[in-house]
Amino acid sequence: MAGPGGGAGARRARRRAVGSRVLLAAVAVALLAAVGIAVFVLSGPRGGPSGSPSNGGPSPSGTPSASLADLPPGPLNILVMGSDIRGNARDAVASQESGGGVSDQRADMIMLLHVQADHRRVFGISIMRDSWVTIPGHGPSKINASLSWGGPPLVAETVSSLLSVRIDHYAMLDFEGFKAITDALGGVDVDVPVPFTATFDTHHTFSPGINHLDGQAALEFVRERYAFPDGDYQRVRDQQAFIRGLIAQLVTTGRVGSPAEAAAAVGLASPYVTADPGLDAAGLAALGYGLRGLDPASSTFFTLPTAGTGLSDDGQSIVVPDYPGIAAVAEALGSDTLAQYAAAHGLS
Repeated sequence: MAGPGGGAGARRARRRAVGSRVLLAAVAVALLAAVGIAVFVLSGPRGGPSGSPSNGGPSPSGTPSASLADLPPGPLNILVMGSDIRGNARDAVASQESGGGVSDQRADMIMLLHVQADHRRVFGISIMRDSWVTIPGHGPSKINASLSWGGPPLVAETVSSLLSVRIDHYAMLDFEGFKAITDALGGVDVDVPVPFTATFDTHHTFSPGINHLDGQAALEFVRERYAFPDGDYQRVRDQQAFIRGLIAQLVTTGRVGSPAEAAAAVGLASPYVTADPGLDAAGLAALGYGLRGLDPASSTFFTLPTAGTGLSDDGQSIVVPDYPGIAAVAEALGSDTLAQYAAAHGLS
């Protein structure tokens, strides 16, 4: 994998360094969204998700400009997801909330972000979208179907059940929002691990090493799976690579160096985000600013353990969960010992 300067060890160190600021600002949230990538930030009351999603997302008018509240003590779990809808995900959620039924969208990306109790380190856990799990109230199915059946709250409930962990907050973005925010940042430099040519849209070609991606190219990068022998597995790794590049962008531009800068970052992301009621503009800005002390060399991203692929009883191609492996992750999450888990599994 080519990169500017240094050997493979140095490049890995740089990637770990940029990955740690993942929760720096709400901008990350937006990026992460629908196609799988990003970093959302949380804050606000520790009451956790309740009620219905905030259809309008955080409101810029509520963004603080001078002072921000401290983060609540203890570890935090934020679920970020991307919708594969071809229209507006927020509108679809609002329609489903008011009228019920099934919405025409599935979760194209699901990632749990865990901030350890000292707020110095963050872990990103990708969940394969075709994982065959039990969806509360619906039974066994691919986890991405939870979005169509119950919107972001049901995705959060499903992940909470799967990992036996409290989800403090959730956020979602769609394709157009993902592209718009990437472009608003001036593009993102991504260290492409495996070269490929996208099989859809503009058929963008990605070279190994650092690629500067605008919104459209970034969307093709994080969504592609058919170009790889292992399909979604490489797509998840590419999503993680994009997050590292995004965080590097946020760090180098210093978007959360002050309350005013954190508020400005929230203003950029807020029009595109569907979030739980606790993630208002003030909460997002407080989170981004409050996590400015994250250790830039310690963040870790990995994929929830799986037992390979297979077929469901009704013939669907699925990802088979590795339940003993998932139990180990769940235990580490519950005890806030993901650092030890990562070290034991060579993820640090």
